[in-house]
Amino acid sequence: MRALRAYIDIPPIWLFLAASVAWILARELPLIMAFGPVFRVGGGLTIAVGVAVILWAAWFFYRAKTPIEPRHTPKALITSGPFKYSRNPIYLGMVLILIGWVLVLGALSPVLIPYLYFWMVDQRFAVPEEEGLRHAFGVEGLRYIQTTPRWI
Repeated sequence: MRALRAYIDIPPIWLFLAASVAWILARELPLIMAFGPVFRVGGGLTIAVGVAVILWAAWFFYRAKTPIEPRHTPKALITSGPFKYSRNPIYLGMVLILIGWVLVLGALSPVLIPYLYFWMVDQRFAVPEEEGLRHAFGVEGLRYIQTTPRWI
């Protein structure tokens, strides 16, 4: 059971759950339909940017032959590409996807969902991963943590 819990306790699953809650709120309790067509187009573009950032970062994981899954021991410290600007570009891409989704939905009720997701991913995944970088890469990992922002 613990292995199953670790398998499903990953940011993409949380993203799916957050997007589902946002959709349910927008459909069942919209409060105000606050965002018009311009915001919906902007939301679609934001989703596209989020997906592009994730794919860009995933390419660097692939090239470095290091695990992309959280809580796995990294085999390489990636400091180029999107990782030059953010220690967590994949999580950043997921937050962008969720922000875009809320804009596409057009309702005011789910507007806090991306912020809650951001906070959860930061505390549950990003912060603990920094300890893993320090442990796996020592001074080099610490230097990367000190010189590259966690988000942007």
